[in-house]
Amino acid sequence: MDVYEAIYGRRSVRNFDSVKDVPPELVTKLLEAACQAPSAGNIQSWRFWVIRDPSIKEGLVRAALGQSFIAEAPVVIVVCTDLRACSSGYGTRGTTLYAIQDTAAAIENLLLAAWAEGLGTCWVGAFDERRASDLLDLPPHIRPVAIVPLGYPALARPKPSRRSPLEFTEFK
Repeated sequence: MDVYEAIYGRRSVRNFDSVKDVPPELVTKLLEAACQAPSAGNIQSWRFWVIRDPSIKEGLVRAALGQSFIAEAPVVIVVCTDLRACSSGYGTRGTTLYAIQDTAAAIENLLLAAWAEGLGTCWVGAFDERRASDLLDLPPHIRPVAIVPLGYPALARPKPSRRSPLEFTEFK
Protein backbone atom coordinates (compact mmCIF):
# COMPACT_ATOMS: atom_id res chain seq x y z
CA MET A 1 0.00 0.00 0.00
CA ASP A 2 1.41 3.39 -0.86
CA VAL A 3 1.41 6.27 1.59
CA TYR A 4 -1.55 8.02 -0.06
CA GLU A 5 -3.68 4.88 0.08
CA ALA A 6 -2.94 4.65 3.80
CA ILE A 7 -3.64 8.34 4.41
CA TYR A 8 -6.89 8.41 2.44
CA GLY A 9 -8.07 4.96 3.51
CA ARG A 10 -7.32 5.07 7.24
CA ARG A 11 -10.24 5.56 9.57
CA SER A 12 -10.95 5.07 13.24
CA VAL A 13 -11.98 1.51 14.11
CA ARG A 14 -14.02 0.76 17.21
CA ASN A 15 -15.10 -2.81 16.43
CA PHE A 16 -12.43 -5.49 16.49
CA ASP A 17 -12.41 -9.13 15.39
CA SER A 18 -12.58 -11.00 18.70
CA VAL A 19 -10.83 -14.16 17.44
CA LYS A 20 -7.95 -12.74 15.40
CA ASP A 21 -4.90 -11.78 17.44
CA VAL A 22 -2.11 -9.41 16.44
CA PRO A 23 1.25 -11.22 16.49
CA PRO A 24 3.96 -9.67 18.69
CA GLU A 25 6.32 -9.30 15.75
CA LEU A 26 3.72 -7.20 13.92
CA VAL A 27 3.29 -4.98 16.98
CA THR A 28 7.07 -4.54 17.03
CA LYS A 29 7.04 -3.62 13.33
CA LEU A 30 4.39 -0.97 13.99
CA LEU A 31 6.35 0.46 16.91
CA GLU A 32 9.43 0.63 14.69
CA ALA A 33 7.37 2.65 12.19
CA ALA A 34 6.15 4.93 14.98
CA CYS A 35 9.76 5.60 15.97
CA GLN A 36 10.58 6.85 12.46
CA ALA A 37 8.60 10.01 13.25
CA PRO A 38 10.41 13.32 13.56
CA SER A 39 11.10 14.63 17.05
CA ALA A 40 12.46 17.88 18.42
CA GLY A 41 16.23 17.66 18.51
CA ASN A 42 15.88 13.94 17.74
CA ILE A 43 15.24 13.39 21.47
CA GLN A 44 12.63 10.70 20.68
CA SER A 45 10.77 11.23 23.94
CA TRP A 46 7.97 8.79 23.08
CA ARG A 47 7.47 5.74 25.29
CA PHE A 48 5.08 2.85 24.59
CA TRP A 49 3.21 0.50 26.89
CA VAL A 50 1.81 -2.52 25.03
CA ILE A 51 -1.16 -3.94 26.87
CA ARG A 52 -2.67 -7.39 26.34
CA ASP A 53 -3.79 -8.06 29.92
CA PRO A 54 -7.64 -7.96 30.03
CA SER A 55 -7.76 -6.46 33.52
CA ILE A 56 -5.48 -3.59 32.53
CA LYS A 57 -7.53 -3.01 29.37
CA GLU A 58 -10.68 -2.83 31.54
CA GLY A 59 -8.90 -0.31 33.74
CA LEU A 60 -8.10 1.76 30.66
CA VAL A 61 -11.80 1.64 29.71
CA ARG A 62 -12.63 3.16 33.09
CA ALA A 63 -9.86 5.76 32.70
CA ALA A 64 -11.22 6.53 29.21
CA LEU A 65 -14.68 7.42 30.46
CA GLY A 66 -16.26 4.07 29.58
CA GLN A 67 -15.07 3.69 25.98
CA SER A 68 -15.60 -0.08 26.04
CA PHE A 69 -14.17 -0.79 22.58
CA ILE A 70 -10.71 -0.31 24.11
CA ALA A 71 -11.03 -3.61 25.98
CA GLU A 72 -12.29 -5.39 22.85
CA ALA A 73 -9.02 -4.82 20.96
CA PRO A 74 -6.48 -7.63 21.30
CA VAL A 75 -3.71 -5.06 21.85
CA VAL A 76 -3.79 -1.59 23.35
CA ILE A 77 -0.82 0.71 23.03
CA VAL A 78 -0.56 3.56 25.49
CA VAL A 79 1.66 6.21 23.98
CA CYS A 80 3.47 8.34 26.53
CA THR A 81 6.11 11.02 26.56
CA ASP A 82 9.15 11.34 28.78
CA LEU A 83 8.87 14.88 30.13
CA ARG A 84 12.33 14.70 31.68
CA ALA A 85 13.90 14.03 28.27
CA CYS A 86 11.96 16.90 26.67
CA SER A 87 12.78 19.28 29.49
CA SER A 88 16.51 18.56 29.38
CA GLY A 89 16.60 19.55 25.73
CA TYR A 90 14.14 22.41 25.61
CA GLY A 91 12.91 23.40 29.09
CA THR A 92 9.28 24.43 29.41
CA ARG A 93 8.67 24.56 25.65
CA GLY A 94 9.91 20.96 25.47
CA THR A 95 7.47 19.72 28.11
CA THR A 96 4.47 21.80 27.04
CA LEU A 97 4.75 21.62 23.26
CA TYR A 98 7.45 19.38 21.79
CA ALA A 99 6.51 16.43 23.99
CA ILE A 100 3.00 16.48 22.52
CA GLN A 101 4.12 17.18 18.96
CA ASP A 102 6.66 14.35 19.01
CA THR A 103 4.22 11.77 20.33
CA ALA A 104 1.51 12.97 17.92
CA ALA A 105 3.85 12.37 14.98
CA ALA A 106 4.71 8.89 16.31
CA ILE A 107 1.03 8.09 16.83
CA GLU A 108 0.15 9.07 13.26
CA ASN A 109 2.95 6.86 11.93
CA LEU A 110 1.59 4.03 14.08
CA LEU A 111 -1.97 4.53 12.77
CA LEU A 112 -0.88 4.63 9.12
CA ALA A 113 1.43 1.63 9.43
CA ALA A 114 -1.33 -0.35 11.16
CA TRP A 115 -3.78 0.49 8.37
CA ALA A 116 -1.23 -0.54 5.74
CA GLU A 117 -0.98 -3.92 7.53
CA GLY A 118 -4.77 -4.40 7.47
CA LEU A 119 -5.25 -3.42 11.12
CA GLY A 120 -7.63 -0.94 12.65
CA THR A 121 -6.88 1.62 15.35
CA CYS A 122 -8.51 4.50 17.12
CA TRP A 123 -6.67 7.46 18.60
CA VAL A 124 -8.23 7.89 22.05
CA GLY A 125 -7.36 11.17 23.70
CA ALA A 126 -10.33 11.43 26.06
CA PHE A 127 -9.12 9.80 29.25
CA ASP A 128 -8.18 10.63 32.82
CA GLU A 129 -4.39 10.86 32.73
CA ARG A 130 -4.02 10.32 36.48
CA ARG A 131 -6.08 7.11 36.41
CA ALA A 132 -4.16 5.79 33.42
CA SER A 133 -0.83 6.70 35.03
CA ASP A 134 -1.79 5.00 38.29
CA LEU A 135 -3.05 1.91 36.48
CA LEU A 136 0.20 1.56 34.52
CA ASP A 137 2.33 2.57 37.51
CA LEU A 138 4.02 5.29 35.46
CA PRO A 139 6.76 7.36 37.06
CA PRO A 140 5.94 11.08 37.46
CA HIS A 141 8.05 12.16 34.46
CA ILE A 142 6.14 9.87 32.06
CA ARG A 143 2.89 11.40 30.77
CA PRO A 144 0.29 9.33 28.90
CA VAL A 145 -0.78 11.13 25.72
CA ALA A 146 -3.00 8.64 23.87
CA ILE A 147 -4.57 5.22 24.12
CA VAL A 148 -4.50 3.30 20.82
CA PRO A 149 -6.57 0.10 20.62
CA LEU A 150 -5.22 -2.12 17.84
CA GLY A 151 -6.70 -5.13 16.08
CA TYR A 152 -8.28 -6.48 12.93
CA PRO A 153 -11.50 -4.61 12.09
CA ALA A 154 -14.70 -6.58 12.62
CA LEU A 155 -16.79 -4.31 10.37
CA ALA A 156 -16.03 -2.52 7.13
CA ARG A 157 -17.35 1.00 7.44
CA PRO A 158 -16.97 3.92 5.07
CA LYS A 159 -14.66 6.72 6.06
CA PRO A 160 -16.42 9.89 7.16
CA SER A 161 -16.14 12.76 4.72
CA ARG A 162 -13.47 15.40 5.16
CA ARG A 163 -13.74 19.11 4.54
CA SER A 164 -11.71 20.73 1.79
CA PRO A 165 -8.44 22.24 2.99
CA LEU A 166 -9.44 25.38 1.07
CA GLU A 167 -12.04 26.03 3.79
CA PHE A 168 -9.34 26.68 6.37
CA THR A 169 -6.23 27.63 4.41
CA GLU A 170 -4.92 31.11 3.66
CA PHE A 171 -2.50 31.76 0.82
CA LYS A 172 -0.48 34.97 0.98
